Amino acid sequence: MNTKPNKNKFLCATMLMCMIFFAGVLPLFGQGQDHLQITADRSSVSINAGDMPVLRYQFLQRPMKPYAKQFFSPGGVNVLRDSPADHKHHHGLMFAVAVDGVGFWEEREGNGCQKHRSLGNVKTFARDGLAWAAFTQQLDWVDPKSEKPLLQERRTIEVCRTKEPKATLLIWRTCLQPSPDKNSVTLTGSHYYGLGMRFVESMDKVGRFFNADGKDGQPARDSQRLVRSRWCAYTAPADGKPVTVAIFDHPKNPRHPAVMFTMPKRFAYLSATLNLWKEPLVIKAEQPLTLQYAVVLCDGCVEAARIEQIYRQWITKQ
Repeated sequence: MNTKPNKNKFLCATMLMCMIFFAGVLPLFGQGQDHLQITADRSSVSINAGDMPVLRYQFLQRPMKPYAKQFFSPGGVNVLRDSPADHKHHHGLMFAVAVDGVGFWEEREGNGCQKHRSLGNVKTFARDGLAWAAFTQQLDWVDPKSEKPLLQERRTIEVCRTKEPKATLLIWRTCLQPSPDKNSVTLTGSHYYGLGMRFVESMDKVGRFFNADGKDGQPARDSQRLVRSRWCAYTAPADGKPVTVAIFDHPKNPRHPAVMFTMPKRFAYLSATLNLWKEPLVIKAEQPLTLQYAVVLCDGCVEAARIEQIYRQWITKQ
């Protein structure tokens, strides 16, 4: 019996099924601009989508703290400014507070250093139908007087590009615990200490802050405001292209919703805080502090309803 025709039909059918399968899978997990690549060298981590940059994270070659140096919208617009002349210690997107009276926000004599220990889990993966890139950093928050750690941190950064609404999403997770020789530490700080971002110069003085609750917030000083809300956003032109960026506070964070700090004049600044200037926070050795935030960046002037949609999508996946 001649079985070649049947065999050929089988092979053709199999190839067709594979083509249909991959036609469905590849758009889901991403190719081209949806596919993420991550690379690390001796001082930084880079995440790209095809030939477009998504994130630049600096963990060495800065004396005091690691930070996200650049963060790009789906359209390729960076919104972060690093170490401007007016505030050299403002580094893109950064996290800092004071620990047992030692400040880690400013960078001057007597301030502490977030010392890099190691970088690991540098990877890409698929989750919820999206391509992700991630890495984990271990840090010591070092007292300059004793040159010993006050605090140990495990920091994990995850990045993806959402599809609908279209945005770049960065998840910032941190676990803080006292160093092994300490039973507890106390976090304090100014009203703007926390996870904060300094925007590119073209976004200064021309944008609009808004939040999940539509509140004006309480005056702090000059144009500064403090508002308790689950998210806060800023929309402004970055190098002539309108963008909207927001910080999300996770419901499981202590003192949720966060106290959001905004500064529209002189220069634009946004940070999510734990209200440490009024309520110091004690971390005990047996109870490490876990925090989770997200930063979302969209092209265009995005309204509150769309930001809320992205926020709801985020918290239901965590």
